[in-house]
Amino acid sequence: QVQLVESGGGSVQAGGSLRLSCVASGNIFSINAMGWYRQAPGKPREMVATIATGDVTNYKNSVSGRFTISGDFARNTVYLQMNNLKPEDTAVYYCLGSIKPTRWGQVNAFWGQGTQVTVSS
Repeated sequence: QVQLVESGGGSVQAGGSLRLSCVASGNIFSINAMGWYRQAPGKPREMVATIATGDVTNYKNSVSGRFTISGDFARNTVYLQMNNLKPEDTAVYYCLGSIKPTRWGQVNAFWGQGTQVTVSS
């Protein structure tokens, strides 16, 4: 089994910053990529930022320049530094890991339970 646990969410005013962390544990042979997704009430879950081996990153357009994703796959960890937060960033943020649990197994997607980020105007 693989577990992902997020931390660092909270409530801030517009213009503020938060740093999210996600740690994966359990049966992990290798990590191909990790990322952050978010879901606001009444909206579908959307990609925020991803990072793959070789530090290849990808961002949702509306967060590019404000959010920075970084990862330490040797420590099964990914971070999301969020600056200049806006009310429209309010959502539950989920960590996703694209992880190979065993040497001979397939890569699977594992999700964390989510952490709430609330930005007030």
